[in-house]
Amino acid sequence: MIAMETKNLSLAYGDALIFDELNFAIPRGKITVFVGSNGCGKSTLLRSLARLIKPKGGSVLLDGSEMPKMSTKEVARQLAILPQGPVAPEGLTVLQLIKQGRYPYQSWLRQWSQEDEDMVRMALEATGMAPFAERTVDSLSGGQRQRAWIALTLAQRTDTILLDEPTTYLDLTHQVDVLDLLYDLNEREQRTIIMVLHDINLACRYAHHMVAIKDNRIWAAGKPEEIVNGEFMSTVFGMECVIAQDPLFGTPMVIPHGRGRKPFSE
Repeated sequence: MIAMETKNLSLAYGDALIFDELNFAIPRGKITVFVGSNGCGKSTLLRSLARLIKPKGGSVLLDGSEMPKMSTKEVARQLAILPQGPVAPEGLTVLQLIKQGRYPYQSWLRQWSQEDEDMVRMALEATGMAPFAERTVDSLSGGQRQRAWIALTLAQRTDTILLDEPTTYLDLTHQVDVLDLLYDLNEREQRTIIMVLHDINLACRYAHHMVAIKDNRIWAAGKPEEIVNGEFMSTVFGMECVIAQDPLFGTPMVIPHGRGRKPFSE
């Protein structure tokens, strides 16, 4: 089953072509992670899937429908996006922020309802943010802030969620905390989650499906255990690495060569 797909998608910034006639699919109900070196176009591609960037050519399909032909509210009821480094207005509380997720369901004929109230409460509880509902977003720690923004996307109640580097600027504890939250959401509700991650080991651990971007194209796509090897790391990231097995999860674990300290010897 396919959640999203591109048909001959071409993207450009001005005259600079980023992707040319790109064709690929995102599996439904899975966690898909985009990986690649800095500047390869991961975030650009993610933003195009969210209809934030107008294609130069081709199209993006959401559940089989061409997104340009869908209304903004119609898209927002099916797809939520959390951009990189979102900023809330000063003084906005967590509760007020999360309520914004119900905007796509409001109209002159349908005002705030019990269903809206229930969805906001569910989002607060699912992310562990209920105790912070009346706190201002700018008073939270980095990890709490990211949970609040994820709660906003949950309140939107979409089948597909896009996240652009959701662990950026978080320490390792909060990175794992946020990714565990997304993993549990996928396991519990089979939401389709598409995100950009920089940490290849975390990407391998959490992704069901990985999309590697190199030289303005999809260089490889598939399960991490099927595509991540020495050649993959050398080509996509330009780094020589040893590929081991994660002792906890059995997923690929990348150990990069480098100068560092001299290797330990007895």
